[in-house]
Amino acid sequence: MKHCLCIRVAGRVQGVCFRYYADMEASRLGVTGYVRNMPDGSVEALICGTLEQLNAMQQWLSHGPEMAHVTHVQVSEKTVEPMPGDFCIR
Repeated sequence: MKHCLCIRVAGRVQGVCFRYYADMEASRLGVTGYVRNMPDGSVEALICGTLEQLNAMQQWLSHGPEMAHVTHVQVSEKTVEPMPGDFCIR
């Protein structure tokens, strides 16, 4: 069964290829959804998959790529209809 989470990541997360590496990690894990920059300087990710996939992706998002510096992560469950078929950068 697939579940979805909306995750907001704050800190130094824009301008450090965060979305690019999140896309690569999502593909590696088989997670669907999207990642996008937000006007306030944070990054938002919608991730959908099994609980195991979501846990792995949430863990990755909590630190991001090497050049990022994550200071805060906000997670909320999300109901999505229909489920996304792939992962993309918005």
